[in-house]
Amino acid sequence: MYPENTPHAPVHRAVEVHRPTPYPPAAVTSAPVVPVQPSTVPAVASVVLPDGRVVTGYAMSPVQPEPLVTKPPVSRAAVNVALGGVGFLAVCGGLLLLTTFIAALTALVTQLITLAAVIFGGWIAVQVFTASGHRGGSTVNIRKATFKRNHFHG
Repeated sequence: MYPENTPHAPVHRAVEVHRPTPYPPAAVTSAPVVPVQPSTVPAVASVVLPDGRVVTGYAMSPVQPEPLVTKPPVSRAAVNVALGGVGFLAVCGGLLLLTTFIAALTALVTQLITLAAVIFGGWIAVQVFTASGHRGGSTVNIRKATFKRNHFHG
């Protein structure tokens, strides 16, 4: 806060102390006794606090938890049968999914083969029709001789 070589002394401040005003103890008055059936109205309890005040209220009985319902024991055979049924259903479902996957894969391969046949067949058809479509005829070179529609050109 202050530099080390400063000759200042700490400032003394006045401390103000607050003391609360206590309340005078409540006067204990006895209520008139009224005869009441004990089963309809619970008993009233009064507690005197250390400072002399009196707190009055109804006494609360602790809540009783409901008794646990005992379940009949389950036999091991029933558990094994249930687990076997669940396992059997899981295997059947897995086989159904596997069969569906194989059928879908077969359909995909069939469609790919069909597509390849259509594309290759179209390519062959284009080659055939364009080769026979021009009027010049086909040219074959054999031993440096040229044959054009059965005519020799040497």
